[in-house]
Amino acid sequence: MSKTVIAKYSAGGEHFEIFVDSDLAYDYITGKRTDAMSVLTVDEVFTDANKGEKPSQDKLKKVFGAVDLPKIIEYILKHGNVPITTEQHRKLTEEKRKQIVQIIARNSIDPKTGAPHPMQRIENAMQTAKVTIDPMKGANEQVDAVVKKINMLLPIKFATAKLEVTIPPEYANRSFGLLKQYGMKSEEWQSDGSLKAVLEFPAGLQSEFFEKLNNFTKGSATTKNLV
Repeated sequence: MSKTVIAKYSAGGEHFEIFVDSDLAYDYITGKRTDAMSVLTVDEVFTDANKGEKPSQDKLKKVFGAVDLPKIIEYILKHGNVPITTEQHRKLTEEKRKQIVQIIARNSIDPKTGAPHPMQRIENAMQTAKVTIDPMKGANEQVDAVVKKINMLLPIKFATAKLEVTIPPEYANRSFGLLKQYGMKSEEWQSDGSLKAVLEFPAGLQSEFFEKLNNFTKGSATTKNLV
């Protein structure tokens, strides 16, 4: 029981606690484990875990809308306070930081140049701006706050690329999967066997797409910006 800690959740004037294995709980909140019940060291929900006091079913239903134990445990682990070690905190913070950088790089461009920002540039701006990452909050939830903090250092515009792509006949079939991967909205096969398609995808992926397109077609494809 040396790794057992108490995870807590409070809402609507009610308080709940569960006994969890700290390592398994960490695996769950980082997505490495999917079975919420498997992190428990005691299969119960308490109002005071140390005293063994349990909530009524009315209280459980009032707060969680259910009395089903797996659903309640899952909710507490996702929305409550789960104690983690200093090393786990550091790792989780770094993972969330990387996720946030990837989201910004994937979905945004430099409004001055129209080109995507390299991830290292975004990381440097976050470091300079002393951005604080909450390891217990989702990456998507923190993106707006991060962008607001670094925007003075690094102009960022969230945008969608819309392109018309024409593939020569000899590369049309082999390129079809690539076009679908990058959000193909329409396709039109020409009489000569070439393929004309309209794509929409996050603007930050443009460099990546053009590189792959050139590899697939040996630089013979043509593109037209529709935005």
